[in-house]
Amino acid sequence: MAVPSPKSPEQSERSRKYDRQLRLWGDQGQQDLETAHVCLINATALGTEILKSLVLPGIGAFTIIDNEVITEEDIGSNFFLTADRIGEKRGSIASQLLCELNPDTRGHFIDECLLKLLDLNPGLFNTFNVVVTTSLHEKEIIDLSHKLWTYNIPLLVCQSYGFFGSMRLQLAEHTMIKTHPDNQNPDLRLDCPFQKLKEHFDTYDLEALDLTNHLHVPYLVILYKHLEKWCNDIGDVNALPETYKQKQVIRENIKNSIRKHENGTLHHEENFEEAIRSVNFAYNRTSLSENIQLILKDEKLMNLTSNSQPFWIMARALKDFVDNEGCGRLPVRGTLPDMTADTFKYISLQQLYHEQAAKDAEAVYNRVQQLLQDVNLPDDTITEQDIKIFCKHASELCVIRGTRIADEYERKGNADNEISQSLEDPDSLIEHYIILRGIERFYSEYYTYPGEIDEQVEPDIPKLKLCISKLLSEWGCMSSTKEDYIHEYCRYGKSELHSVSSFIGGCVSHEIIKIITRQYKPVNNSFVFNAINCSTESFTL
Repeated sequence: MAVPSPKSPEQSERSRKYDRQLRLWGDQGQQDLETAHVCLINATALGTEILKSLVLPGIGAFTIIDNEVITEEDIGSNFFLTADRIGEKRGSIASQLLCELNPDTRGHFIDECLLKLLDLNPGLFNTFNVVVTTSLHEKEIIDLSHKLWTYNIPLLVCQSYGFFGSMRLQLAEHTMIKTHPDNQNPDLRLDCPFQKLKEHFDTYDLEALDLTNHLHVPYLVILYKHLEKWCNDIGDVNALPETYKQKQVIRENIKNSIRKHENGTLHHEENFEEAIRSVNFAYNRTSLSENIQLILKDEKLMNLTSNSQPFWIMARALKDFVDNEGCGRLPVRGTLPDMTADTFKYISLQQLYHEQAAKDAEAVYNRVQQLLQDVNLPDDTITEQDIKIFCKHASELCVIRGTRIADEYERKGNADNEISQSLEDPDSLIEHYIILRGIERFYSEYYTYPGEIDEQVEPDIPKLKLCISKLLSEWGCMSSTKEDYIHEYCRYGKSELHSVSSFIGGCVSHEIIKIITRQYKPVNNSFVFNAINCSTESFTL
């Protein structure tokens, strides 16, 4: 009689609802998202597309600041607004309809001018996790940039203009633990095995094993044994194979140790083949990357106070661990890649790594507790689980310190190297960034957008060209932009295409999620999209 297979554990409603994204940023990332509050300034087509892509994955709350009413132009590009709502408050209607997408999200609306809010209630902006703007003018961007920089609140300034779109991210300081690197090597410690791991390796005598056991030895054991043999052969117990020739010697040694049939042909020992394939990455020296060294020398962790972020307190404890128990190395990650082996051998090996990782994390946790006492913070400011995650991903730590958007607008003199170099590339999208900046300058001078009135398309072309020339002159840049592009932008007349706004909105929402969850590295720091040929480019300005 067949035995029925066990049922899978029941998923919670939340897990079913957000299943796919939980696979990307996990429970902690989802929790961060669900407790976040995002501010959108101006519910344009781009603005509502950004919020749509945040509401659907479960952002906790959003606030729309917008004192405009719905116009016919809004109806043509914004799918969240309908003709029967013309004349009503744009932010209010957008907020109501966005909340219908996900009942878990709370939406708020403020009917006020941005500059007035910055003047009368600047502390409001310190209550948000991220502020994102669309269709702002130069003065608004500059004032908002200054204010959010002092609060260390991330700011994204976004535009959708005809067939082009842009995004500029301002981050004073952004710390990350889980950056999810694409090709991360496993933390094996074959060059410096901890005591219990070395004792475990030493229990194996590969030549004495029968064929069945020989077929199921984990490839880590094989690699360690052959590294040991190679070191003895060259007379240097601390050496590691670094050149192709040295690694090839070990590969040949491993291949020669595969058991043979009576007729001289090799047995198919998959574990030995895995060992041969792993030689390239398994023998990397366990050391601190340049990025981690810079973090561990940062003045933020050297001068802790009660206002220090948990990241820097944990980083200081990590530095103390590296300098003492770690002997110059990070805590053991505690994970192993899959490998051919019988269950007992693999689990025994895996358990050793788990135990050492727990031991290292405990040492870091004890140091954190002492540091919290030193700066008069509660013991539960940083939990043991926080430390385990921090230690597991210690090799991924990242700190981004960006530039202030206002400095870009107030810059005089030499152009940014990135702008100068990119202008020399005929395929670069930097010209579109410059033209979009020129359009902002155009509005500051004429209080209208180029080509916004049909009869003004041709007269506005030389005006826009002059604004761009002034901008380039202020930067000390001798290059110029293509006249065809200027004509094209004047023909757009500030029109916003839904398809372009939808694409940019998706990109911006991704960056916001990265910032809120502190997972994955955000763009650094400017991004331009050309919908004509579907190309994108990012710049560091």
